[in-house]
Amino acid sequence: MATSDIIVGLDIGTTKIAAIVGRRDEHGKMEILGYGKTESIGVKRGVVSNIEHTVNSITTAIEQAEQMSGVDIHTVNVGIAGQHIKSLQHHGSHIRNSNDDEINQNDIDTLTEKMYKLAMSPGEEIIDVIPQEYTIDGEQGIKQPAGMSGVNLEANFHIITGQTTAAKNIYKCVKKAGLEVESLILEPIASAEAVLSEEEKEAGVVLVDIGGGTTDIAIFQDGIIRHTAVVPFGGDIITEDVKEGCTIIKKYAEDLKVKFGSALSSENREDEIVAIPGLRGRPPKEISLKNLASIIEARMEEIIEHIMFEIRNSGYEKKLIAGIVLTGGGAQLKHILQLTQFATGMDVRIGYPNEHLSKECPEEMVQPMFATGVGLVSRGIAKHEKELRKQSINQKDEKKDKNTRKDRTSFFDKIKGLFEEEGIQ
Repeated sequence: MATSDIIVGLDIGTTKIAAIVGRRDEHGKMEILGYGKTESIGVKRGVVSNIEHTVNSITTAIEQAEQMSGVDIHTVNVGIAGQHIKSLQHHGSHIRNSNDDEINQNDIDTLTEKMYKLAMSPGEEIIDVIPQEYTIDGEQGIKQPAGMSGVNLEANFHIITGQTTAAKNIYKCVKKAGLEVESLILEPIASAEAVLSEEEKEAGVVLVDIGGGTTDIAIFQDGIIRHTAVVPFGGDIITEDVKEGCTIIKKYAEDLKVKFGSALSSENREDEIVAIPGLRGRPPKEISLKNLASIIEARMEEIIEHIMFEIRNSGYEKKLIAGIVLTGGGAQLKHILQLTQFATGMDVRIGYPNEHLSKECPEEMVQPMFATGVGLVSRGIAKHEKELRKQSINQKDEKKDKNTRKDRTSFFDKIKGLFEEEGIQ
């Protein structure tokens, strides 16, 4: 494969920054060529809060990925998340000039372009427009309109919006790290790409990605994305609770949570005690594992309540046959599956990002914490292949008609344009 077929995903998270280098192998699976992971210091709740620290972390992760893969990295597919992300439903229509020729990709693109021109609140822009189902001349429920005949093409769209400043800061960090942004991808959609099967999306499923700063939610039903949301709580707030509840420093609180933490206090006995080193000149401190689990359980129950609110809010609560799939670093917490099943009454499984990975994949990559990074590579590969197909079609269409296509200014293009105006290199 050519170097241009190698795709890099950059997951700028609250806890870690991960760079993953991958490509599609001859069997259609994703081959991981290398990866880099470092602690994230300048990101809070999915949003960049310190440019310099974030740039340093990105540079470290990229250097590790380059060293392992032997690939010089210049462009990356970046995930975007944070509480500022919102989603809405919208219906659009496009009247075609002729009924004689069949509906083509240009007609579909023209309809999608119209959605990018919707009026938004000041400081908000449309990040992504995802077609759900199409209607042709009153005939509803069409998923692939290309090749069909009709005059009035309509569609329901899932529109994702975000703050311009948050995206601008991500772009600035990547640019300062000496890289180009290939595309901005919503993180829950990337995670869904990595851990969900087509059957689950068809049956109805809730993807819950529990990260350090946020919990991302994506709901699919009938193979279509129906709802996305970001809950402003994640693993970090559990660590803060442990720190306060056990009166210990944050480093020990995080270690306790990862090594001994449980989401169910009933699974621990009263006599289970762990000792942690005391501060300088002080004796070791003893912590009850049952008390630790009680603190974690209380906060996890609150996060699950927020997840259930979003599920009810979506209107698909009764149509989710495949239940809930938990992924992200928070999904590695002991007994979280049992607590989620008990609190929601739904089927629950832990999502590992092995849905599209080749067998030769590094073992560490098949952990829930890398779901977003693997999904970013997968989305990047799909987008790259789509662009190649589009270029091929456009080259053929240019001979027929040079005036039918319009270039849309996407959210990402606008952010890029702002930087070119400011002269940021």
